Amino acid sequence: MVLWSKDQDKLSDMSTGTERIEMKKEGAPPAFHHSNGSVHPVILPDSPEEVPQTPGEYELTEVTSIPDHSDPENERPDMGVLDCRPNAKGQREEDALLENASQSNESDDTSTDQSPVPPAPLKETSFSIGLQVLFPFLLAGFGTVAAGMVLDIVQHWTVFTEVTEVFILVPALLGLKGNLEMTLASRLSTAANIGQMDTAKDMWKMIMGNLALIQVQATVVGFLASIAAVIFGWIPEGNFKMGHAILLCASSVATAFIASLLLGLIMIGVIIASRKVGINPDNVATPIAASLGDLITLALLAGISTGLYKELEFNDYANPMVCAFFVALTPIWVLIARRTPSTREVLYSGWEPVIIAMAISSVGGLILDKTVSNPNFAGMAVFTPVINGVGGNLVAVQASRISTYLHMNALPIAEPDPAPRKCPTPWSSFFGSGVNSRSAKVLFLLVAPGHLVFLYTINSMQGGHTTLTSLFIAFYLAAALLQVVILLYLADWMVNWMWRRGMNPDNFSIPYLTALGDLLGTGFLALCFHILWLIGDRDTDVGD
Repeated sequence: MVLWSKDQDKLSDMSTGTERIEMKKEGAPPAFHHSNGSVHPVILPDSPEEVPQTPGEYELTEVTSIPDHSDPENERPDMGVLDCRPNAKGQREEDALLENASQSNESDDTSTDQSPVPPAPLKETSFSIGLQVLFPFLLAGFGTVAAGMVLDIVQHWTVFTEVTEVFILVPALLGLKGNLEMTLASRLSTAANIGQMDTAKDMWKMIMGNLALIQVQATVVGFLASIAAVIFGWIPEGNFKMGHAILLCASSVATAFIASLLLGLIMIGVIIASRKVGINPDNVATPIAASLGDLITLALLAGISTGLYKELEFNDYANPMVCAFFVALTPIWVLIARRTPSTREVLYSGWEPVIIAMAISSVGGLILDKTVSNPNFAGMAVFTPVINGVGGNLVAVQASRISTYLHMNALPIAEPDPAPRKCPTPWSSFFGSGVNSRSAKVLFLLVAPGHLVFLYTINSMQGGHTTLTSLFIAFYLAAALLQVVILLYLADWMVNWMWRRGMNPDNFSIPYLTALGDLLGTGFLALCFHILWLIGDRDTDVGD
């Protein structure tokens, strides 16, 4: 709390007992107030009523108690309190930063000449957005192509043919890049952009807390994904096998844990490197997470499940021991994650989007299982990671950008009585005058050219079981464009809706959006293959 007096020349911090800002006499340049890593100009008004009450920055509050003064002549009747409230994301993070700042050795004389002026954010044009997004987008796309080629090969492996419910795990575990890694990238990108990773101490504290958090989430989500696979796969048919159920659990938990650890380390390196070279991490971090996420996760799932399936014949204890080992590590990660304020909050309140997103992706996995297991639609396997990955990558970039925009523009989160706001229209989402509409147009325009490049790559490598006819390409592009336009519109609505209700979009929006991308992509692609089969475009021997 900062104490302000009309007649005094200084502002005092009542919580620390130190003078924070020296006010100049009338006619002198304005002073600056340091609050949570940001700098705000402080103008001395002629009367307390003239103090601006900008939402989320400063507001006059009633003084409940004023310290006694030994000298009555020095008492100041015209006195108010400026309550500095953090307007950036993660109030707990900012409280921690403020506490560190108050404990640092500051000079009593913090004049205006010594106060740094915060740099103005760079204005991004459509060209600059497209230029920064293009390379990570293509890299992510080729990563999904590689994942599709892997899925096209491993779908014929024994574990996938004998335990077809493994297909249900594929979208759920590939969706972890949206539930965990992309959310991690979005959190760290916003933290880097608003200055919460400028010092080495803050950076490492943020890194360790977030790595521990995603390990906890990966273990829990992997376990729940295996339960969903059992429910969707065997229970409806009444054919339940305990050995196969434990195999699914061990494979899912081990894959989720190892993949999240590797991708989390990669994400941290990408964000730190992006800041050093002057690139907005929001534009590059999430696509790079996706470029390696699908390939690493799918390769781990195929390898681990195959190895554990072979152990079923010789050792009945291997699968339970693997599952128990990774679950037993969970309390350690919980203790580490609780030490960081931002991750502590997510650890307690961030489970809903992750679990719901896993359930949505599992529905997409059920569609994949029922479609790919039919020999007539075996060609769908190679394209599923591509269409899901591209849609998830683009909507994650947009959601991360909108979230950072809300944080950097100091808009109040969860106002006491927010003004009612109409649901955005597709026209305003794509053709508005703001930077978010501009980025939505750029991302949408990347869909068709990107998919054509990826389809050509798959065809050149003779992957899949489908010939790329003009009819197939037309149906495929229609499905991809419809998927992305729906996702980008939902991102505009969902991020702002969550912000107005006090929910940090970095923690909540991306899991929902990428899971919806998996469901829409898999559903639209299955529909395309069924329509093409009905109208006579049948080709299932390519790549055999």
